[in-house]
Amino acid sequence: MNIVITIILTVQLLAAVAMIGLILVQHGKGADMGAAFGSGGSGSLFGASGSANFLSRTTAVLATVFFVCTLALAYFGNLRPTSSGSVLEGAAVVAPAAAPAAQTVPATPASGAAQIPAK
Repeated sequence: MNIVITIILTVQLLAAVAMIGLILVQHGKGADMGAAFGSGGSGSLFGASGSANFLSRTTAVLATVFFVCTLALAYFGNLRPTSSGSVLEGAAVVAPAAAPAAQTVPATPASGAAQIPAK
């Protein structure tokens, strides 16, 4: 079970790092306006319109993978063992070796008056 959780956590971390990188590479919607007026920013590795589709779809896939991994980790984190009792329930019961001896109670005055110690 620990191996599965480790694999899911690794996939989640890789998806998060890749998603951060892809989000930082993407340009905002305002950048298209500058490219339309000849700012020269439209030339890219994927072409003028292909980068938006490729990067946004890849980001969406990575976000889905991240979300599924999060749900799986939450599910595995909430699994409880079938016998979720106290630790002391499984401890062996030990009987005392001998019964305690009867204790003697000091005598008190019947009147309830306080005793004055003798000097």
